[in-house]
Amino acid sequence: QVQLVESGGGLVQAGGSLRLACAASRRTSSMSTVSWFRQAPGKERDFVAQIFWSDPTTYYADSVKGRFTISRDNAKNTVYLQMSSLKPEDTAVYFCAGGLARSANPTHYNYWGQGTQVTVSS
Repeated sequence: QVQLVESGGGLVQAGGSLRLACAASRRTSSMSTVSWFRQAPGKERDFVAQIFWSDPTTYYADSVKGRFTISRDNAKNTVYLQMSSLKPEDTAVYFCAGGLARSANPTHYNYWGQGTQVTVSS
């Protein structure tokens, strides 16, 4: 079983930055990709960004393009989400998820972290 642990959330003012980390307990053939999702109160869980362990290509939701950057450190089994120019509407619980294919659908992911709260004040 693979465990994903997020860290780095917190409270930041609008325009500020945060870096989230998602550490995987191990690599496995059943988890070739890691994505970040976010969920605001009363809303659905939305795709944010995706990266593959063996491919440098990255994917982003339109709402975060140009502001967020996803990256990975294969040696540490860790995926990062650098968030800049944060807006109040970025406030949500951020989850990392492990899966096999390119997808923005959360139901396509087998492994999930517990989530980390990001709050952006205006």
